[in-house]
Amino acid sequence: MVKPSKSEVHPVVADFIDFLNASPTAFHAVDEAKRQLKHSGYEQLFEREDWNLKEGGKYFFTRNYSTIIAFAIGQKYTAGNGFHIVGAHTDSPCLKLKPSSKVSKGGFLEVGVQTYGGGLWHTWFDRDLSVAGRVIVKKNIKGVPSYSHELVRIQEPILRVPTLAIHLDRGSNDGFKVNTQSHLLPVLATAIKAEVNRKGDPNEKGTTATNGDQKSEKDQKSAEGEDSDNKKHHLLLLELLASKLGCEVEEICDFELQLCDTQPSVVAGVENEFIFSGRLDNLCMSFCSLKALLDGTASEESLQDETGVRMVALFDHEEVGSNSAQGAGSPVMLDAFSRITSSLSAHGSKVSLEKVIQRSFLVSADMAHCLHPNYMDKHEDNHQPRMHNGLVIKNNANQRYATNAVTSFIFREIGKKHKIPVQDFVVRNDMGCGSTIGPILASGVGIRTVDVGAPQLSMHSIREMCGVDDVIYSYEHLKAYFEEFTNLDSQIKVDF
Repeated sequence: MVKPSKSEVHPVVADFIDFLNASPTAFHAVDEAKRQLKHSGYEQLFEREDWNLKEGGKYFFTRNYSTIIAFAIGQKYTAGNGFHIVGAHTDSPCLKLKPSSKVSKGGFLEVGVQTYGGGLWHTWFDRDLSVAGRVIVKKNIKGVPSYSHELVRIQEPILRVPTLAIHLDRGSNDGFKVNTQSHLLPVLATAIKAEVNRKGDPNEKGTTATNGDQKSEKDQKSAEGEDSDNKKHHLLLLELLASKLGCEVEEICDFELQLCDTQPSVVAGVENEFIFSGRLDNLCMSFCSLKALLDGTASEESLQDETGVRMVALFDHEEVGSNSAQGAGSPVMLDAFSRITSSLSAHGSKVSLEKVIQRSFLVSADMAHCLHPNYMDKHEDNHQPRMHNGLVIKNNANQRYATNAVTSFIFREIGKKHKIPVQDFVVRNDMGCGSTIGPILASGVGIRTVDVGAPQLSMHSIREMCGVDDVIYSYEHLKAYFEEFTNLDSQIKVDF
């Protein structure tokens, strides 16, 4: 790997920064992945329709628009051959708006939120925040109603969760404890300004229409909505969303919105060696796996000798256990196996899916814990992943990670052949261990799995950091995996 000079940014890193800044939510991450796949010649499939696949073809499909699976079929593929997969996830810990988010207290308009995942919630205080997500919008086309989901992102800082002054909480530096129900409500506006600007809800406690102000029928309809649903959220917020979407307030039927930091992702550090950003866990691995697939299948010759199917699966809801229709705990991967295999079976002949699974391999790619210079005692002495030293192979005897000797050897050997460094991680015996989609898919599907990830600091903070070199190493290692696995796997014998 040729390292970039201090004055330049490696093209892979520059692309990653763009990906991060385009992806404030899982929906936006999938949308950006979809854009890149289409640009690279991948054909979109739909789960509700029949699939007509061919050897050498490149395809993708989405589920819930928060999970995306892309795959490229080798030109020498025959039904029954294996899948070579990198799995990652699109979601990150965040604050999501409640179904009824309108809160008014002490002359302030606040937004009710619920915690998603295991975030470091104290890091969300005193940040310039906004909202992003998807909105269900009603449209009337020639008098016929239709409904679609539209992505939305407010770029401007419109929200803030203020801390309590130290003068009112002298013990705050002894341990800042967050009550996630009462302390995490972001401020949207003051009631008085909302009223003066005539954008406040007249039905809201503490605000009333000025004497002499008679709202028109259209204004009243906009304020109240076609039903009571729009009374669940501040009109100020709904009007802002409607403005961004180019629709009327009453056309907003529902939404899934989350708070997001407005500070952009950047290459940083005096040596330009770090990336400072939110959502590195796990958009870093999502990006690297996607780019590895795209670049590894870019030429006409890239799939010429491939006998398997190269796949990237980016799942939603990993941070909350993966138990959803679009999570790794759902049948979505098995559904993809089954449909791809059956579509390419000769004359509709039945192929054993069990055989396909045993010929397949999964790299579960999720960020890893870098050694922290201020908390070095939190790492096991012989397993201290460092920045700029490549992907980390995660091991756990209690199967919190799905790695075993065979799967780690395969991944390590590919790195060795391409002179790409690899590290190891084991959690201390006196500490709990996190987990990934690896054990979920290994146990639910029965697929051989190795758990890996790039080292990072500040995991689950609103602002995380990782090393520039590790992004490049991750991309190169995963690209080499797609290109080398078929040949290496044919040389390994275990169950014989």
